[in-house]
Amino acid sequence: MSQTVPVTPERVDALRSLFPQAKPLIGTVHLEPLPGAPQYDGQSMRAIVERAVADARRYVEGGIDGLIVENEGDIPFLKPDLVGPETVAAMSVVTGAVVEAVSVPVGVLCLANATLQSLAIAKASGARFVRANQWANAYIANEGFVEGSAATALRFRAHIHARDVVVFADVHVKHGSHSIVADRDIAQQTHDVEAFGADVLIATGRRTGDPTQPSEVKEIADSASRPVIVGSGLDTDNADALLRIADGAIVGSAMKEGGVWWAPVSVERTRAIVDVVDRLRRSET
Repeated sequence: MSQTVPVTPERVDALRSLFPQAKPLIGTVHLEPLPGAPQYDGQSMRAIVERAVADARRYVEGGIDGLIVENEGDIPFLKPDLVGPETVAAMSVVTGAVVEAVSVPVGVLCLANATLQSLAIAKASGARFVRANQWANAYIANEGFVEGSAATALRFRAHIHARDVVVFADVHVKHGSHSIVADRDIAQQTHDVEAFGADVLIATGRRTGDPTQPSEVKEIADSASRPVIVGSGLDTDNADALLRIADGAIVGSAMKEGGVWWAPVSVERTRAIVDVVDRLRRSET
């Protein structure tokens, strides 16, 4: 009988090391435009921090297990090597304030795919994980040609002594054309992301808030040796189906007022999704 050969040595379950509970839910703190962004109009950093901390506290009040801070308000995003020090400085200040304000684990994503910058922010702020949208291979994204960041990011993580910062990485990248990797199926892309050192794998939809398909989550999970979480589009209607396959989820739009990412966090909408997941957790114990 043939046996699947692992692509890397076995390692500690990084998701479980961050979140002791099963099926953790991670709420997205979408930041308002930061200094240097097209829509930034001079508001104080204090105001930006206060909005982010308020959203973080609403998530926690609603029962969320973790948070990830993203500079979504900086759209349209720059290519990674063009993301400047003003963005890193601002995100470090905001993320540090969120870390201080809540007791749940906090991560960071500096868009677009600025993984080195995300690691620097995590190191400075005390965040415990980062997300990389393009970790292995290359894509034609909204920002243009974007290469996987794994090789440089892991060297940089070692250089700044941040090996304790966990890497969450998308497998089948959203916001991008898959034409470059069209000859590699999802199982092969899953192996690529694992072989390149990601700790947690992300299955995602095509754009922010777009539902992730259970079939794609299953394809990734069936090929993975590491935890797989949903990265987009989970809500009260599909949470049970998706989390019967996945090990957790990052949620944003569905927990916001009106279901749009730029609105404040709704405690009620957050709690409604948490309740669905809590029922699933109880049914599986």
